[in-house]
Amino acid sequence: MQKDIKNIIDSDVVVIGGGPAGFGAAVAASRQGLNVCLLESGNIIGGIMATCPGMPIGAAYPNGMSIGGILDEFLKRLYTMNPPAAEKRKCRLTEFGPEVFYDHEIAIFTLFEMLQEAGVKLFLNATALEPILDENKVTGVIYYDKNGKNTISTKVLIDCSGDGYMAAKAGVPFEKGDEAQGQMMAVSLTFSMGNVEVDKIEEYDDPYFTKYAQKGISSGRLHEDLHKIYWFPGFHDNTIFFNAVHIKDVDGTNPFDVTGAAIEARKRVRQLGNFFKEEIRGFEKSHIGTMAPSVGVRETRRFEGLYRLSGDHVFSGRKFSDGVVCCDNAVDNVCRGSNISEYISLIKYGIYYQVPFRCMLPRHIENLLFAGRCISADSAALASVRGMATCMGLGQAAGTAAGKSIREKKRIRNINYEELIQELREYGVNGLNGSC
Repeated sequence: MQKDIKNIIDSDVVVIGGGPAGFGAAVAASRQGLNVCLLESGNIIGGIMATCPGMPIGAAYPNGMSIGGILDEFLKRLYTMNPPAAEKRKCRLTEFGPEVFYDHEIAIFTLFEMLQEAGVKLFLNATALEPILDENKVTGVIYYDKNGKNTISTKVLIDCSGDGYMAAKAGVPFEKGDEAQGQMMAVSLTFSMGNVEVDKIEEYDDPYFTKYAQKGISSGRLHEDLHKIYWFPGFHDNTIFFNAVHIKDVDGTNPFDVTGAAIEARKRVRQLGNFFKEEIRGFEKSHIGTMAPSVGVRETRRFEGLYRLSGDHVFSGRKFSDGVVCCDNAVDNVCRGSNISEYISLIKYGIYYQVPFRCMLPRHIENLLFAGRCISADSAALASVRGMATCMGLGQAAGTAAGKSIREKKRIRNINYEELIQELREYGVNGLNGSC
């Protein structure tokens, strides 16, 4: 493979994936004066924020306080624009805390802007193929772009790809699906409808349009899995956002599964769009405004780390001496092997927990971290920790740890965790060491 490599680039840190975790990791590492390369396989950054336009950011305010750090800086930029490009709202589902709604295009622009200000070298349409290993140490990454294969040398590799492709190819053990049957949560295709006369909608207080859903199913106009049509007003006037089209029994690491799911999901979106126009007051002149380019994947690989976050930790509100981010997101199991979703609330009991840094460290690779939904966690914990806000906080912790490791010339696992937590607190991260 080495013979046809076109270019060799040197870096201190390579981050794989430009979603919330990768964004947080790249900004945090680059702000420490490091040479950071961020590889994103698509043509836009933002992850779910970009590929599910309008998806609100949840769990940004555990116990009523912002998680702080880079996420807080990002949101404040949106809040303080004229007019504001984001606002905090109460979630329509009682199991969840407040959510942040935002102008999708301005939010993505702001992510690009913050990466540029931090000095991150961004590579779009760059697919990481495999890590270069020297025994148990990563020395570089081979990636592919329109010019062919290239390589980047690195001192630290942070896998924020969601699916954890680089960690898997480095040989880190992983699990997929729940512990009982290996079933993963459904993938979903989100969309928005525009030109809706929101004030005319009947059954407005039902976030699932239950009555209409049953009518559509019984008449054969809607798929049976659309028995709950979750909707809420979008950020902009006269728009309604839908997170209702869930395709179960899909392996997000299997491209054939994902392709089939995307095609089926678009059929169901079309069903919904036609049905709303025919049946629901306020939708008569509406149209499908934005639709995700493909299905959003909630869950694939969960890696073996130095420590495993569990559902028991989540439900008990466990705090850790090396906790790097706070979270109070509900355990949000969406159609895991069935068409039924389960939401177990934490805010109902005033509970929040912390994610320990050790969940991002593999046991046998010295200079590799993983951040985002692929951390070391059981399936119940993953169903809570996978949200955008938490992932950005995990990314910030990974990027900060990478910088500390390089400065001190230590293995990542050998850095002082208490000092890492103190650095995060100095960077504005809230709720660590029991202070939330």
